[in-house]
Amino acid sequence: MKNVRVWFKKDAQCRYISHLDLNRVMIRAITKSRLPVWYTEGFNVHPYITFALPLSLGFSGERESMDMRILDDDFKLDVIKEVLNECLPDGIRVFDVTEPVCKPGSIESAKFKMRLSSDNISVEELYADFQELLNSDEILVDKKTKKGIKKIDIKEYFKDAKHYDTEKDIVVRVVLPAGSTTNINPTLLVKALEEKYAIEVYYDIKRVDVFVEKGKSFE
Repeated sequence: MKNVRVWFKKDAQCRYISHLDLNRVMIRAITKSRLPVWYTEGFNVHPYITFALPLSLGFSGERESMDMRILDDDFKLDVIKEVLNECLPDGIRVFDVTEPVCKPGSIESAKFKMRLSSDNISVEELYADFQELLNSDEILVDKKTKKGIKKIDIKEYFKDAKHYDTEKDIVVRVVLPAGSTTNINPTLLVKALEEKYAIEVYYDIKRVDVFVEKGKSFE
């Protein structure tokens, strides 16, 4: 028996599938595929799978991963990719299958691509407001924690954000803390923008990659 890591993209309408439903979709696909995977024992028997870092509802993912165990050590990994894609819905595509290198607990950060727009103001005005927000001395927002709502300053997390405007929206690329210790959701910046300028901001957010220590890609 060996562990394998399934790499997949989650986009289109499937971005609105919750993490719980994604788990169900994957279990059904694995069961339908009849791959030689290891099943849990007990009353509720099902394929044993784990995800490295759950994706927020509404986000698309460019490089998501799921771990499972294959009973046959000689089973070809390319076959897993082909068989799963035949059983998965549009919007979830497996692009690679490898043997795990890093442990999920070692993840420290994630890279996001955000597209922001608003019906209230022009792109040029939105860009000016966004730039002003980033140049503020502090960006205070309410963040939900295990102990309740806590007000935090997120300015330090977005100080290295790269951004530019197009004819339709603002594109922002940023690397944020992600993992068990500190986790900053990019929508916190959207919330701060809406509250400060009393506008409604539409967003399209994609998680491009996740990293372990020293900015090394999670593998």
